[in-house]
Amino acid sequence: MSISVMLVDDHPLVRLGMAGVVSRQPGYAVTGEAADGAEAIDLYRRLRPDVVLMDLMMPRVGGLEALHAIREFHPEARVVMVSGSDGEEHVYRALHAGARAYLLKDAPEAQLAECLQAVVAGRRYVPPDVATRLASRLDNDALTGRELDVLRFLSQGMSNKLIARAAGIAPGTVKYHVKNIMAKLGASCRTEVLREAVRRGIVDIVH
Repeated sequence: MSISVMLVDDHPLVRLGMAGVVSRQPGYAVTGEAADGAEAIDLYRRLRPDVVLMDLMMPRVGGLEALHAIREFHPEARVVMVSGSDGEEHVYRALHAGARAYLLKDAPEAQLAECLQAVVAGRRYVPPDVATRLASRLDNDALTGRELDVLRFLSQGMSNKLIARAAGIAPGTVKYHVKNIMAKLGASCRTEVLREAVRRGIVDIVH
């Protein structure tokens, strides 16, 4: 009996490409497709596929939200998060939310096959280069909740004074947090902070 795979992506051509790759793997078959997280949740409940290949960023209901909902219904669901972003924060969030694997959209066919085999066998899978950078990130001090708040305000172009007002803290405290953020991200100025934060997936959009 074939291992059933469900595809979730808001771009039809991406689903078509993934379907082609999956169908070429011996013993695997695509049993359903969804265009967003909301459809994925409903379709998963009806089909109960062996594996789900799901896009991270989608309109309406994104991949992480759909992953949470699916795992509430079926904690053992085998979901592979697929994304165009190799930012460590995106990978970390996906795995922390319960994804069994994280795969980049530009991954070669052999890597997708390897990923499917690992997940079906009960193992986690992250591309080697991404895993190395993720391990490096986890070795460093993670940003605190307050530092994440300050970073998001920085991404909106706010000054220390405005951040202090929005966060309800003193300007000097904001300056202290900014200094810590710069050190943890290995940045020497605010521009570098934002560039690195976007690269890691800590903030998605710089306003």
